[in-house]
Amino acid sequence: MTDTVLIPGARDVRASLDTAASDGSRASGVVVACPPHPQQRGHRGDERLVAVSDAVGDCGIDCLRFDYGDWDEGYGESTDADEAVAWAIARYDRVGLFGFSFGGTVALAVAAERPGLAGVCALAPTARLNPDVDAVTALCEIDRLGVPARVCYATRDSTADWEPVTARAKELGIETVAFESDHFFVGRAGEVGEAVAAFFRSRLDTAADGDQL
Repeated sequence: MTDTVLIPGARDVRASLDTAASDGSRASGVVVACPPHPQQRGHRGDERLVAVSDAVGDCGIDCLRFDYGDWDEGYGESTDADEAVAWAIARYDRVGLFGFSFGGTVALAVAAERPGLAGVCALAPTARLNPDVDAVTALCEIDRLGVPARVCYATRDSTADWEPVTARAKELGIETVAFESDHFFVGRAGEVGEAVAAFFRSRLDTAADGDQL
C-alpha cells in the first residue's frame, strides 16, 4: 500500500510511503530513499528506488521515497533528505537511508550527521555533491560514528566519479558490492534491490534481531 506524505519543512517535499503490510499498518523499520539528480529527471518513481522499495517490502520493511524541493545545488536537497529522515525517526523504531547516484551522495552526507541511523547504503554515488560536501569525507565521518554502511557500484560506470568513493570505502573496511553494469544498472534493478534489501534486513526488521550483523 502506498500513501502520499508531505514532509514538514520550509521546502515543498512530497513523498510516497510504501508500507510492507497490505493493510497499510507501519512496520518497525523504514528505508528513506533519495532519488538521483533532479535536473536530470531524478524523482521518487525512479526504477532503482522502486526496486529497492519492493525488495525491502518483501522483508517486512517500509520505504519512504521522496522528491526534492526546488533545485538548490545539493544544499537544499540534503536538507530535504534530512527532514525526510526526521519524519521517519518520529514514526519508526529504526531508520535506514538509501540513495542512487546524486541521491547516494546525499544519503552519505546526511548519514554523516545522523549517528542514530540503523544504516546507510549508497548506489553509484558521485564523488562530490557540491563544493562543500564530498562523499569521501562523509564516509570517514560515517565510519567514525559507527553507522553501518554499504557502497554499491557499477564497474562500467562512465557517468559518476565513483572510484574515489569505493577506494576510500575499502580503505575504511566499509562493505562494497560491485555490479558488472553501467551507471544506470540497465536490466539489473531487481538485483540492486536485493543487494540493498540484504543490507537493511538484519538492521531494520525486528523479526531478524537474532541475525543482526
